[in-house]
Amino acid sequence: MIDSSSSPSSDPAGHPAANGPDSALPPVAARVLAFAAIIVGGIAGGFIGYAFGDLGGFSRFATGALLLAGALLAAGGVAVVAVLTLRALGEWQTIRARTE
Repeated sequence: MIDSSSSPSSDPAGHPAANGPDSALPPVAARVLAFAAIIVGGIAGGFIGYAFGDLGGFSRFATGALLLAGALLAAGGVAVVAVLTLRALGEWQTIRARTE
């Protein structure tokens, strides 16, 4: 049986040693802001889709479909940008930790 507490790369609780960044995971505040941006983008896209359907004189069903499509497309676009931003932030933190 292997005793993991005697390994120099882990502490007694079994967590890896803190001699470098374990992951490129961005801070919690950045992830919360990214999630909020996705929600706001989806709401804005929904408003745009609704306005397009309402001003275009479409039926209520078509206006609702445009609202949903606008919300999903806008939230998806913001999500792509948010993921790329969070990845860049995590990579930047990793590079900064290496230089220190």
